[in-house]
Amino acid sequence: MINLSCLVIQVLMADFFMADQLTSQIPLLRHMEFAACYFMAGSFRANPYETCTTSQQYKHLAYVISFLPYYWRAMQCLRRYIEEHDINQLANAGKYVSAMVAAAVRFKYNVTPTPFWMWMVLISSSGATVYQLYWDFVKDWGFFTPKSKNLWLRDDLILKNKFTYYISMMLNLVLRLAWAQSVMKIRINKNETRLLDFSLASLEIIRRGHWNFYRLENEHLNNVGKFRAVKTVPLPFRELETD
Repeated sequence: MINLSCLVIQVLMADFFMADQLTSQIPLLRHMEFAACYFMAGSFRANPYETCTTSQQYKHLAYVISFLPYYWRAMQCLRRYIEEHDINQLANAGKYVSAMVAAAVRFKYNVTPTPFWMWMVLISSSGATVYQLYWDFVKDWGFFTPKSKNLWLRDDLILKNKFTYYISMMLNLVLRLAWAQSVMKIRINKNETRLLDFSLASLEIIRRGHWNFYRLENEHLNNVGKFRAVKTVPLPFRELETD
């Protein structure tokens, strides 16, 4: 009999770390879909620029593509929960599901900009943001450790200047609130809208860069895989004693 469980490839850190990067590439994925519509379909020769941006088919496909990174990441968490029976993985999957719900509600608000859907955006997006911030600071970065000698942080830190950690926490908080511009209805022209989208996408990359550093720092110091990290890697064999 073949043990099929041995054939199942586990979700390793490289897998979910890459999936986390994709969740910050959603604006890029949307624009890649637009590029395919605009250039490959020949629209840039026969039709105006707005052919792809105003098409309902384009809008729907763009949002489906934007959901994929959240879906992949949630499935990774569910798989790890099934394999490891760790309730934290199930809670982590809930974070990505809440992000998908918030994105869907914002899409509905763009189609139907009524006061009801505006309040739904505020409720769903605020809830998802609080969920994400908690996971960023507590689970991924290991901050807010009880009785830590470093206020709001953890005992072990790599950077000597603790003020850098506080700045990064504030930056992460502010950039997590970038969705708020979708309900502010800022009156700007098309070129300014594209510039705003580009700026927000760039800021999300910066936020993810900060997240990467502290996530890897926490992994190195505390090893989320339930094994204590060491500064030196032990050899896989015992040294032979010589007379």
